[in-house]
Amino acid sequence: MGEDNQKSKAPQYQKVGESTTSIIPKSYKELMQLFQPEPPENKVWPSLVGLTAEEAEKKIKEEMPEVYVTVVPPNHAITFDLRFNRVWLFVDSSGKVRQTPSIG
Repeated sequence: MGEDNQKSKAPQYQKVGESTTSIIPKSYKELMQLFQPEPPENKVWPSLVGLTAEEAEKKIKEEMPEVYVTVVPPNHAITFDLRFNRVWLFVDSSGKVRQTPSIG
């Protein structure tokens, strides 16, 4: 009878190994880590300045085939989100790389 008078306990989480697992990220950083790979070492390609966009993209893809290369013509806007699998190629009006490409 004593058990009937006790308040019910809050549900317990099932333990996985020694700790419980949470599927909800605690911060924006944790959330982004679910969707993006770890950042590579600070990767830049200063030697590509002056090459055509096609030549520069080919060289980047030889080194890092998993990245997306996006050509940005003069006076075009870009997003400022940081992505470790993207390289912006800023080109001039003749289609040559005008700024050192980097991961981001």
